[in-house]
Amino acid sequence: MIDFPESTKTNRRIPKEAFYKHLSLSTALKSKFVSDISRIVAENSLTQRNLNLVKDSEIKEILLLSIELKKQDYDQRIIEAIAKGNPHKLVFLMSYEDQRQLAVYYQKLYLTEWIVEEKVEIHLSGDNLEDIWNGLVRQIAIESDAQSRSKMSLDDQLSRLAEIRQLQQRIKKLEKAAWGETQPKKKFALYQDLKKQKEQLEVLERGQA
Repeated sequence: MIDFPESTKTNRRIPKEAFYKHLSLSTALKSKFVSDISRIVAENSLTQRNLNLVKDSEIKEILLLSIELKKQDYDQRIIEAIAKGNPHKLVFLMSYEDQRQLAVYYQKLYLTEWIVEEKVEIHLSGDNLEDIWNGLVRQIAIESDAQSRSKMSLDDQLSRLAEIRQLQQRIKKLEKAAWGETQPKKKFALYQDLKKQKEQLEVLERGQA
């Protein structure tokens, strides 16, 4: 469930043209707005005033945009373009039939897995819009176990996540190489390297690196 206060609801439909006419896009990407997107709705507007926040921040507004898709395999560059070309902080709720996906752009695009609407969960936490924004990014970009490391900054958490994903990819390649290697010495060396990488991954996932 998306737990945003009633005071933040806007439910304002935004024509697709309002985005791509004001963005610097290639002709091919403009066509994706037509082929991939059915409609865009600004569901919620989070501001200091409508959330009754006492503390001010440099962030003045966070919008929840609901994007209804014509196909599930959409061009993700559309989301990046909208986020980069908008002065507000944006959280995206992608929908295709009964499936939902959350997305947010923070230096790069982060996406959740597709899930049924009933399992979508996102909430607000913080006493100013900057803390609320950071919390929203964490919920979408970072696994739940990583979120528990509250003493880490958002940038540090995302950096740790990138390291973990790189290691996971490296481990997959090593496993494939070790499985296919026929020479005993090379196979042993690959397994030693694999063991080392797995130990490093375990340390990172525990947050002790």
